[in-house]
Amino acid sequence: MPENMSAALPEADAYASWRPDGAYALDKTLGILRRGPGDPTIKLTGSRAWLCFHTPGGPVTLALSRTGGLSPTVELRAWGPGAGEAIERGLHLVGAYDDWSAFDDRHCPVTLPAVVAQSRRFNRGLRFPSTGRVFDALLPAILEQKVTVIEANFAWRYVCEAVGEVPPGPAPADMRLPPTPAAIRSLQTWQWHQARVDARRAATAVRAAAAAASLERWGLLELGARRENVAGTGTLAAALSSIPGIGAWTVAEVLQRTHGSADHVSVGDYHLAAFVGQVLTGRRVDDAGMLELLAPWSGHRQRVVRLIGLSGHRKQAFGPRLAPMDHRRR
Repeated sequence: MPENMSAALPEADAYASWRPDGAYALDKTLGILRRGPGDPTIKLTGSRAWLCFHTPGGPVTLALSRTGGLSPTVELRAWGPGAGEAIERGLHLVGAYDDWSAFDDRHCPVTLPAVVAQSRRFNRGLRFPSTGRVFDALLPAILEQKVTVIEANFAWRYVCEAVGEVPPGPAPADMRLPPTPAAIRSLQTWQWHQARVDARRAATAVRAAAAAASLERWGLLELGARRENVAGTGTLAAALSSIPGIGAWTVAEVLQRTHGSADHVSVGDYHLAAFVGQVLTGRRVDDAGMLELLAPWSGHRQRVVRLIGLSGHRKQAFGPRLAPMDHRRR
């Protein structure tokens, strides 16, 4: 990405800038949205980023840059039919409305374990982004269910390159828009096989695509908001859970991205509970043990988990690893 983004790019269809009150780390903030280094829908290079996605008004390419050192400025430039809507939601995307003050005032550093408090000191620029795009978060989460990261990232790249459209504007040539629900429903069995996606995940993805129009209506509502005349409690979490094949882990993964949830924990993750237990207590724990450890920070449990992930600690290797599986010959 060019050093001087504004000089190297054509005039944007829409533009905005934001000056954070304090530190800001663009790469760490948006990193949760990227599905591996080869994700064709988002590119992150330190203080610069490219994203492409669909809006109700059409597709958009969004270029972000962070400048200014200790007094940062974030610039947002957008191209395409959805440029105006992307800029309108741009501050949510970069985490401008993610408020850490209650967490910092109440927990840091008084009640936090030393390793988490130190991670917070070193990651003051971390914000939680809110995309408001439900299907864009749901589809890759489904592809990640009960498989290795390598398998999940391969599947995401495959479906994006197979049915994702070329984004508008000056996006890098290898970028693609995330697949639309209609595109996912059009995929043939052999394409799912080529993507190394088993029949269970493929069926869940198709069911999610069929429900996408309804799910997106929650995207711009507050986290936990209720809609009338819908099944269950009327929340996005309940709507997601009503789709066969979607459980607590997938719901948490979605809400962390669509609404920047500070509390939802990915219960059921193959590695997370053991890692959290290792860092906080020196021993492995299961999901119940992890939730017990995180209980003192209710309302901010995902903040603690993210800070643990940024602490520099690495999960110890015990027992068999989850091996990648090739479904293409099945």
